[in-house]
Amino acid sequence: MFDIASSELLLVVLVALLVIGPKDLPKALRVVGKWVGKARGVAAHFRSGFDEMVRQSELEELEKKWKAENERIMREHPADPRADVLGDDAAPVTATDGQPELPMDPPPAETAPKA
Repeated sequence: MFDIASSELLLVVLVALLVIGPKDLPKALRVVGKWVGKARGVAAHFRSGFDEMVRQSELEELEKKWKAENERIMREHPADPRADVLGDDAAPVTATDGQPELPMDPPPAETAPKA
């Protein structure tokens, strides 16, 4: 990430040792470590939020594609209105008049008049 050579790092350590002093250097490094940790946490939070937005965008795009494909399929293969009424065992269409052959219902049973 940061292209720091070992000679540059040694120079930074020597300057920090001279400016801060050997007594306060561990305390300063702890403070710097806390700040670096907080910066990493903020970066991770930002990255996760960004990833969530990208995921939502991809889901919306897939949903639009699915809806368009579903509409195309429904246009190419319209639903048979008889299937809802007659079920899966819809009668075949006759060759003569193009109408389905429906099974005949039995005639209603005659009821005896009440006396």
